[in-house]
Amino acid sequence: MNTIHILKNELLDELEVGVCSMGGLLRKVQARDWGYRPADNMRNLEELAKHIVAIPEVDLNIWQEKDQATIQKLEAKYDKLESADAMIEAMNNGFQGYKTFMQSLSDEDFLTKKSKPFYLEEGAIQAHWLVEEVSHFFHHRGQFFNYLKQLGYDVNMFDLYV
Repeated sequence: MNTIHILKNELLDELEVGVCSMGGLLRKVQARDWGYRPADNMRNLEELAKHIVAIPEVDLNIWQEKDQATIQKLEAKYDKLESADAMIEAMNNGFQGYKTFMQSLSDEDFLTKKSKPFYLEEGAIQAHWLVEEVSHFFHHRGQFFNYLKQLGYDVNMFDLYV
């Protein structure tokens, strides 16, 4: 079996776990808590949620070398989402687009094709961007989980591995 295919699918499967579990966490949030901000220099719960759900689509566009204006317009679309259900739907759609793109890459492109985000001097290969995607998503999902813990929600490790 092709080891590159196995690695790519393992990372995409792990990202899908993150997306599914994030949906479960979003469904738990009560309207009164969206404004919760653990510190003045941190996002509130709603801002963090909107950032997380935008990650698959926004990052895909960044990896595809879209310009800053395009990325800001895309982020603004996510900022307008008004409910957990809308956020979950947008996140799932973004993930499907991301997954389709990654699966469409040939092994050679996955391992050698570089792309450069507008904010970096140097680019990286697509395999790097997939690892970056997983770590970016899980970093913020962990923050969201901690916000919920701080608010007293009944969440535990089983909420993270659905």
